[in-house]
Amino acid sequence: MRIGILGATGPAGRGLAARLADVGHEVIAGSREKAKAEAVVAELTEKWGERVARITPGDNSDACNADVVVLAVNADAALDTCRNFAEELQGRIVVSMANHLQRNGNEFNAILPPHGSIAKEIQVLLWKSQVVTAFHLVPAAEFGRLDEAMESDVVACGDDDDARNTLMEIIRTIPDLRAFDGGSLENAVGMETFAAVLLTINIRHKVRAGLRLSGV
Repeated sequence: MRIGILGATGPAGRGLAARLADVGHEVIAGSREKAKAEAVVAELTEKWGERVARITPGDNSDACNADVVVLAVNADAALDTCRNFAEELQGRIVVSMANHLQRNGNEFNAILPPHGSIAKEIQVLLWKSQVVTAFHLVPAAEFGRLDEAMESDVVACGDDDDARNTLMEIIRTIPDLRAFDGGSLENAVGMETFAAVLLTINIRHKVRAGLRLSGV
């Protein structure tokens, strides 16, 4: 599948680009400046060679020209990015992976926007797109470690059934990731807020825990 990544030069974006390319997807790595994307792709190629040959660098506008577009920018920039590219994202499946969190001492707390979640805010802005969510609980650094298996479960939420199923199909192409249907965007708030709990556990217990569902 052809997948665009907005903000592919950040930790989550570059790692996800590498992981998706390694399993056979065509990836457009977008950035505000194409030169930054070219530099990151060059670094990934130097490290991983042909495993990331399916990544093409571009600017964020180039990354919008894909079947599925992932918002890998941080939460503070996610809404502005959607406003700037709303026209280019019309008719696309748009994946939100943002958690709006604030650190207070040795814990994280979720900051909830007026519509309840970042994903719902994005859907209001991108009302001609199909917004879905995933990867909220996957540490960004794990995407880029291509020689290590990703042992995690990923919950996908979205109002459009076809878009949600497409996202789950993409998730399942990554070895050892399991995809689960989390229902509509109303449930995205649960994943975004649980990210604060999971990070707090990791800080206080000095571990690197992820999500794994039992009994399934």
